[in-house]
Amino acid sequence: MAPRIIIERLECYGRCGVTEAERGTPQLIAIDVELEAAVDAAGLSDRLDETIDYARVAERLVALSGSLTCRLLETLAEQLVGMLFAEFPVDRVQLWIRKLHAPLAMVAGSVGVRVDRTRTAQQAGPSPAPFLTQQLGRLPKGRVLDVAAGRGRHALHLLSHGMQVEAIDRDALALTALKEAAEERQLSGLTTRVLDLEEKPDHPPDLGRDCYDAIVVFFYLHRPLFPVLMDALKPNGILIYETFSIENYFRHQHPRRWEFCLAQNELLRLTAPLRVLHYDEGEHDGGHGSGPCYTARLVAQKAGPELPR
Repeated sequence: MAPRIIIERLECYGRCGVTEAERGTPQLIAIDVELEAAVDAAGLSDRLDETIDYARVAERLVALSGSLTCRLLETLAEQLVGMLFAEFPVDRVQLWIRKLHAPLAMVAGSVGVRVDRTRTAQQAGPSPAPFLTQQLGRLPKGRVLDVAAGRGRHALHLLSHGMQVEAIDRDALALTALKEAAEERQLSGLTTRVLDLEEKPDHPPDLGRDCYDAIVVFFYLHRPLFPVLMDALKPNGILIYETFSIENYFRHQHPRRWEFCLAQNELLRLTAPLRVLHYDEGEHDGGHGSGPCYTARLVAQKAGPELPR
């Protein structure tokens, strides 16, 4: 087994929560991290510069955690893992981050997420959801909107297939990382826009009318947004959508609030004006690297002129 640097229960404060009120008050979080690195020489030389300085690692984890404001612990975990690979000569990072006093009356312990990532996987970037790769052939070559794009695992995949992609997300740092990743891979055709789709919860922003040949939405649910999405599709445009079903909440307690999950057949009702090309609910690989999850998956098409026979 390769040598590992281990830090247990590093405690600090961070602003992380789904609601604005929860993000407004720093919460106590704990971080456990294991760093796999080639530090065998330090055992013989007794030199600090031939190993990983765990005091410096701890300082950087605390500083970055305190400087960010995130809705999800998953987002904070990704930022921390990315920093560790960028600033330290490590080959593998195992990180567990959790809220020690979660705002859930039924939880006596902590709630959190674990990430296990090698440098090779980090450099390759997260893979797209399998459902997108399976349905890619249905997408027209044209302008695609990636909703709640985050760091862009789906946008990058679409760009690599020659599509023009507009990525929108409320996280400016994530979109900056997406642009840098596209430049590194020499992928053209990307535009990004920082946009909070829930700034006015009952009045989502206008995304235009008949603007996009396709829209993709993965693991994001804001019900008032559906009419806006359908308006933004061009005639004959394609919507690809996948997110958690209520069964995932009952089986895995994720997401942590059931409102972020789709009820049975709810996705069909929300997209009723569209023509369904594919729909299923069940256990699927979401491409997160954390095992199967229960999702609803849809491919649907907006009405338009009859295609020539």
